[in-house]
Amino acid sequence: MTDEWRGWRESAEAALYGVDGFYLRAEGPAGHFRTSVHASPLFASAVARLVTGLGIEEPAVVDMGAGRGELLTGVLAALPEGFPVRAYAVERAPRPAGLDPRIDWCAEPPAGVRGLLFANEWLDNVPVEVAESDPDGVVRYVEVRQDGEERPGAPVTGADADWLARWWPLSGPGERAEIGRPRDEAWAAAVATLDAGLAVAVDYAHAQGARPPFGTLTGFRAGREVRPVPDGSCDITAHVALDACALPGAELLSQREALHRLGVRGERPPLSLASTDPAAYVRGLAAAGEAAELTARGGLGDFGWLLQRV
Repeated sequence: MTDEWRGWRESAEAALYGVDGFYLRAEGPAGHFRTSVHASPLFASAVARLVTGLGIEEPAVVDMGAGRGELLTGVLAALPEGFPVRAYAVERAPRPAGLDPRIDWCAEPPAGVRGLLFANEWLDNVPVEVAESDPDGVVRYVEVRQDGEERPGAPVTGADADWLARWWPLSGPGERAEIGRPRDEAWAAAVATLDAGLAVAVDYAHAQGARPPFGTLTGFRAGREVRPVPDGSCDITAHVALDACALPGAELLSQREALHRLGVRGERPPLSLASTDPAAYVRGLAAAGEAAELTARGGLGDFGWLLQRV
């Protein structure tokens, strides 16, 4: 523990990805929170349908922020038998033991590939600066100590000030924002690795005109939301301004809309199936429940999907 004051971007980078950082530990993200990938194999099956629908011969599937490879493992299992694909898990943590040998483990996305680049809850963990308007209306960086205590820092200037003015202007003392410029740049760089295909970012999101007035910075540990403390003990995350990340021609949808397009719906099987094939009826009920969770309003269904065709 140190008494050094730093901006939230530098502090979160060290806490998440530095020595013994939160995301480099053996338990991985699944040990602390549940994503759509962990909620149901229907999510991986929907991603597999995106892959087969690309019309690309031997497509690549690039999973940004791959965790411990759960999504790619599910996608490979859901693809038609013999479907030719190259799978890349992009992750800073070491390759987990026992992972499917068909999955290449890499620190950066491969360049010049054709296929699907999928970033499920990746951008929310790209660290950003936090800004707050002081009592005089001056927008300042928020500095943080390793114990989570905060103080106002220097005024926000330059490219960060321009980003706030364009995407998240603060209108009164005490209002806060997360400066999403690093996420815009990270997304543009990831999309640029594709020669052709589709890039998809899925995340907690908000849109211009409905930004939260006090920001969204928070922490997670062992399945619970906690105070964000940049000491490596918890996840540090903030919702994503996906509309700012979007490049020309992008499409923004809710997860509910996107998964409905891919055939994931929470519809119960017909009751008649219970008498003709009880086992199939039970399986259908289970799948309907999982689909309902993935597409629920007020829950996972409200996640944002950013689709960028290349």
